[in-house]
Amino acid sequence: MLSLGIDVGSSSVKVSIYDQNAGKALGTGQFPATEMTMIAHQTGWAEQEPEWWWTAFKAAFQQAVQQAGIDAKDLQTIGIAYQMHGLVCLDKNGVPLRPSIIWCDSRALSIGEAALRHLGDEYVFHNLLNSPGNFTASKLKWVKDNEPAIFQAIDKICLPGDYIAYKLTGELTTTITGISEGIFYDFKEKTLSEPLLAYYRFPEKIFPPIRAAFDHHGYVSDNIAFELGLSTNAKVTYKAGDQPNNALALNVLQPGEIAATAGTSGVVYGVTDELFTDSSQRVNSFAHVNYETTQPRIGILLCINGTGIANAWARKWTKAESYAAMNEQALTVECGSEGLQFFPFGNGAERMLQNDDIGSALSGLNFNIHTQAHLYRAVQEGIAYSFIFGMKTFKENKIALKVIRAGDTNMFQSALFGEIVATLSGVEIELYNTDGALGAARGALVGAGLASFEEVFQSLQKIHSYLPNVEQEATYQALYKRWEDYLLRQLPS
Repeated sequence: MLSLGIDVGSSSVKVSIYDQNAGKALGTGQFPATEMTMIAHQTGWAEQEPEWWWTAFKAAFQQAVQQAGIDAKDLQTIGIAYQMHGLVCLDKNGVPLRPSIIWCDSRALSIGEAALRHLGDEYVFHNLLNSPGNFTASKLKWVKDNEPAIFQAIDKICLPGDYIAYKLTGELTTTITGISEGIFYDFKEKTLSEPLLAYYRFPEKIFPPIRAAFDHHGYVSDNIAFELGLSTNAKVTYKAGDQPNNALALNVLQPGEIAATAGTSGVVYGVTDELFTDSSQRVNSFAHVNYETTQPRIGILLCINGTGIANAWARKWTKAESYAAMNEQALTVECGSEGLQFFPFGNGAERMLQNDDIGSALSGLNFNIHTQAHLYRAVQEGIAYSFIFGMKTFKENKIALKVIRAGDTNMFQSALFGEIVATLSGVEIELYNTDGALGAARGALVGAGLASFEEVFQSLQKIHSYLPNVEQEATYQALYKRWEDYLLRQLPS
């Protein structure tokens, strides 16, 4: 059984062709090789043309098919992961009316704050689980207020993954997890939020049919089958945002399981079976991929802006040969970097710091003691401590942490970073060789009913683990406490 996985990012589109019988990916593709263009007419704005994603998908798809050496007609199922929160506005012919306002665009923040004040904390945090903030619903209200002619021409709105599925099939649908990430979903009423739609004055007719993430979302259309060499029997059977999908890729589906990423930014994504809300909004809660109205699974998302980008900064300014070399040098320095502390908050406002932008900092620098190796260790310690600081939200709200799963990439290739996070969190970190496109391909097989979760994850191999270092725990705890005390002094009272 061959399945196609698509991961629509803001930097590139990645594709994976997965063979369930062989239990492995046969081919992969990525386009563009460099960063995809982003439109920014003003500071804080970020847009992309939906057609760019489609063009990038077709290029990446051809790469994957060629590498796999298969006939594309043998692909049976298609799964799609996508950058979360992007707003796509379509006219009655299914043509985008404007560029998509994507996840990192912050223009609608004040609109969401006003909605919170109007709807009230009680309704917002108990029913929506999140403030409308800068999410998709508030982005649509910005279009309504500032581009009324475009808003009037909207026939349907959707998310980036919905758009790619529509281009493949000619059928437009969305998902419960998708509308929840846009803050359109009322978890108590288990339907679109009538109070939010009434306040923003959105007609319900602009929403496509809402289905489960694992469901039938359309067969490949005749013209696309002809263009790409696919079969018209191939069908889209899974869609999810990138972070819920990353959790799926790591088989994180049940309460207590945690997925983590540590790329440019970091994400900790936990699963609970309760309607969890954090009124401080340090973390956000969305319907997970396996959410059901009778058996809720809520994904809790913590974002840490200053992760790999901080490590990349250290490499850039020291002209280090490689990250592997930096990791080796960091291990030559004792715990605590002989008093040098690093605070990785130099990549914009941090949600876990109440949206404060305090900037990055080095503390305790001694010109007579500290070397490049000290800097490398201090940076990795600081990034690890920021993960632990953010994860306190989980523990404060009694969300169980049983295991952390991550891909064997980026910061998790540092034994130092992995050991500190494992030790201070008190749980094992398991590393796997998987990615978002592969997760989407596996998800499509489940959505089509061709395989169970257990069957698609039989081939998911754990590469290695980081275990809590009991001997160093007291040392790490003391160093973390010193780091946290300094951080708290920098925050507004």
